[in-house]
This record gives sequence, structure tokens and C-alpha cells, in this order.
Amino acid sequence: MSSNWNRSIGRAFALRLGLWYAGLFIASAIALSGATYVLLARALAAQDHDALASMLSRYALEYQREGLIGLQNVITADAGQGRHERLLVRVVNRRTDVVYFAAPPGWGGFDLSPLDQPAVRSSGWATIASPPDDAVLEVGTVTLSDGVIVQVGRSSHVRDELLANFRARGLQVLALIALAAVVGGFLLTRAGLAPLRGLETTVRSILQTGQFDARVPIRHSRDPLDDLGARVNEMLGRIQSLVLGMRAALDNVAHDLRTPLTRFRNVAETALVAGDADAARNALAHALEEADRVSATLTALMDISEAETGMMALKRESVDLAGVVDEALSLYADEADDKAIALRSNVPGDLHVIGDRTRLRQVLANLIENAVKYTGRDGHIDIEASAMDGFVTLTVRDTGVGIDPIHIPHVWDRLYRADSSRTTRGLGLGLSLVKAVVEAHGGHVGVSSVAGQGSTFSVSLPIARSRG
Repeated sequence: MSSNWNRSIGRAFALRLGLWYAGLFIASAIALSGATYVLLARALAAQDHDALASMLSRYALEYQREGLIGLQNVITADAGQGRHERLLVRVVNRRTDVVYFAAPPGWGGFDLSPLDQPAVRSSGWATIASPPDDAVLEVGTVTLSDGVIVQVGRSSHVRDELLANFRARGLQVLALIALAAVVGGFLLTRAGLAPLRGLETTVRSILQTGQFDARVPIRHSRDPLDDLGARVNEMLGRIQSLVLGMRAALDNVAHDLRTPLTRFRNVAETALVAGDADAARNALAHALEEADRVSATLTALMDISEAETGMMALKRESVDLAGVVDEALSLYADEADDKAIALRSNVPGDLHVIGDRTRLRQVLANLIENAVKYTGRDGHIDIEASAMDGFVTLTVRDTGVGIDPIHIPHVWDRLYRADSSRTTRGLGLGLSLVKAVVEAHGGHVGVSSVAGQGSTFSVSLPIARSRG
């Protein structure tokens, strides 16, 4: 049912998007057609006005040259040549007698009485409606020097028929545009939403199988939806890595905690059955030691998780790196002396980094502990630091057993311990905690090693700018 519901939502969204596209396209076509119609109507009206004005100017000029007789001759000649086929021509003398009148047949529907009104004569233009067919008669008037009036008019019948044809053809074109918009909107929406359908298919597959190996198909285009699919794939990759890491961590935790818990149980049973108070006391001491080991493992795991998720509370300040190194070295000075290991620090006193002093001391302590643990007798451990490109890089170099190349990529993994190091007491979390804390400070870690010759661990942290 959930799958059908998701598909229904997807179809509804595609339908809405397609209808929006078609609606906007059709609205744009209607607006463009309307604007074209208005411009065409204005252009035709202006053309008719220009033709009437040109004819009035010609008749006025002829009257000035030849008088009324000459004007009548020109008008008669124009009529004979068919120029008055669609025109109204009217000449009125100064006594308001109509001396010439010509109009096309069928114009009886026009009431010409307004043409004799003074307002029409003074304005130069008049519009007379024809109620039967909604046509109008546009008449231009010119008053000559001695009171003779010449009037020329043209009906809007031809213009109206042309505009009516335009409207009819326009509606047909709009119908085709609407059909193309709907079909095009559907096709474009279907193509545009293909990445979303791929995303929905991938998510549904993950929900059904519980596996994070499914990926969104990527077309490697600049489409934002394609970029979204790529980001989702990156997220799925990280989730898959985290899930696999959690599974591996749980396996390692179960493996590493099984032994101390078994020892804890054995010691507790020994204390219960022992009749000697001293034996029971020793058993309880061993039990406390194993409990501390389990607690340390869980605490380290929690610290790593907090650092990796950004939840670790850090008191950031300017930290004297040389001082933190000296504090960390003092913690393992006795253990190094027991193995005749030389601890040497060459950290300038003017180097300061931004970070939490307690956490940075924990980072250095873990690195030094790791170096002391795997460095043989009469070896040495060198700690150096230098600043470059806004970071302070601190290195811990030892002459210990080194790391096999196949293990180097995994030394920062939680609870990872090479088989050869399983005999060495430890949690397998020290380097993982180092990496997590350093990256929480905005830094990064590195390691290089040669088996049998020693290892070099590096930590880079943001440098503290001196206040000028």
C-alpha cells in the first residue's frame, strides 16, 4: 500500500507540474496573441486614418488652386477611377448646401446627420455607429478658407472582417498551442522528474531490503536534480560505511570485552569459593582491574563517537604546544626509563595552536604511549613540531617494530589491532581517538612506517594567530 501511495503522490506531483507548465505556456500564448491583435487593430485604424487624411489634404490643395469647380472635377475623376468605391465623399458649400455626395451602396444604416453639427466640423474627425452590424463610419472633415466643407469617410467593415478572420485563426492556433503545451508539459515533466523517480526507486529499495548498496542513477549533467542524486549517493555511501563500521566495531567490542568479562567472572567465582581472606582480597583487586579495563573501553568508544559526530564539548583556546608535549612526556617518563628509551622533544616554545588543552594532552599521551609500547629497549622517541600554511604539524617518531604496509590504512580504525599486536596489552582505540579528536579540532593526521625500523605519526592543528 505504501508503494502504491508513493506512486500516486508521484503521479499527482507530475500532473500538477505538467499542468502548471501547460497553463503558463497557454497564458503566455494568449497574452502574445492579444497583444498582436491590439497592435494589428491599431495599425489598421491608423492606416485608414492616414488614407483619409491624405485624401483630404489633396482635395484642400486642389480647392485652393482651382476653386469649387476644380474640386468637383477632381472628386468626379477619382470616382470614375474607382477611388471612392469604399468611401463616403461629401462637399458642403458655405450656405450648408450639399453640392456633392457619394457613398457605397448599403450604407443606409449610417445616420449622417451628426456630420452637420458644428462640433464635428471643428474637431476634424467623427465616428458614426451602425447598430445593425456594430461597424463604425470614421469621417474626416476639413473646412476650407471660404467656408466650404469637405468630408471623407470610410467604414470599418473591411477592417472588422480582417480582425474577425484573425480572431478565428487565432483561436485555432491557440487550440493547437494548448494541445502542444499539454503534451509537451507531460513529456518535459516526465523527463525532468526522471532523477526524482530514480531517487524514489532507490529509497524504496533500501526500505524494502534494508541494504544501503542501492544507488541513485546519475546522468552526469548539470541538472540540480542530478546533483541531488549525487549528494544522496554520497550520503548513502557514508551511511553504508558507518553501518559497516558499527558492525565491525560491535564485533571487535564483543571480541575484546569477552576476555576481560570472562576473567572478571572467574576472579569473582574464585573470591566466592576462597576461604582465605587474602586470596579473596587479591581476587577483588583483579576484578576491579578488569572492570576498569571494560570502563575504559566504553569511555573511549563514547569519546570517539562524540568527536566524530561533532558533539564533543571543546574548550577552544590558545594552547602552548611545548607545554602540552612536556606534560604528556612526563606521564610516560618512568615507563620509558624502565625500557631505556630516550624521550626527546624539539618543540619551539613560541608555537601555539587553537584547541582544548585537555583533549590535546590526551592526543599526545596516546601517541607517546603507542610509541613507548612498540619501541624496543635502548630505542628513542623524537617529538618535533613546525608551522606551515596556517597549521602546526607535530610528529612523533620512534624506532620501534614499525607497521606492516597492509595494516597502515587501518591503524586509525576503531578496535583495529594487527594480529602481531594482539599479544600486547591495549584497547585498540588509542589511535582512533587521536584521529577523531584532531579532526574535531579542524586538523588532520598522518602515518608513515617501515616494518622493523619504526613509525612516524603526524598531527596537524590550526595555528593560533598572535594578536597584533
